[in-house]
Amino acid sequence: MNFRADYSLEEAGRIGEAIGAALMPGDVVLLSGDLGAGKTTLARAILKQRGLAGEAPSPTFAIVQPYAPPEVDLAIAHVDLYRIEEEDELIELGLDDYLYDGALLIEWPERLGAQGWPEALTLRISGEGDARVLTAEVPAAWEARWPLR
Repeated sequence: MNFRADYSLEEAGRIGEAIGAALMPGDVVLLSGDLGAGKTTLARAILKQRGLAGEAPSPTFAIVQPYAPPEVDLAIAHVDLYRIEEEDELIELGLDDYLYDGALLIEWPERLGAQGWPEALTLRISGEGDARVLTAEVPAAWEARWPLR
C-alpha cells in the first residue's frame, strides 16, 4: 500500500505520534529526505509518543542513539547513517540486535546499500519551507495498523 499526504511542519508532531503509537517490537522505520526535510522532527515525535520526556538529540554524530524503558515504553534505536561511507561499517552497528525487543528509526537508509529489511515502513519527506509531503510505502505488516488515512 502507498500513502501520500501534504502537511505543515506544525502537523509533523501529530503524524509522528500516530506512527509512534502503531510501532511494535521488530519494526523498522526508514526515514528518507534531503538535509532539513524533517526526518529528525518526525523521529522525535515518534519518540515523544513512546514516552520520551526530553528533547531527543540528533544521532548524526553518535550514529546510534538508543532509548530503553523506563525512558520510553518500547526500546527504540534512533539511527542516522549520514556519516556511514562503507557498507562494511553497518555490521559494527549491530542494528538487528535492537529488533529482538525494540524498533529502529533509521535516517538516511540509502546508506544501507544491499542490506535492509523487506518489511520496513519507508517514509519519504520532501518539500521546502513549512510545506512538506510525506510519501509512505506501507508493507503488509503495517497495513492493518497504518494510522494515517
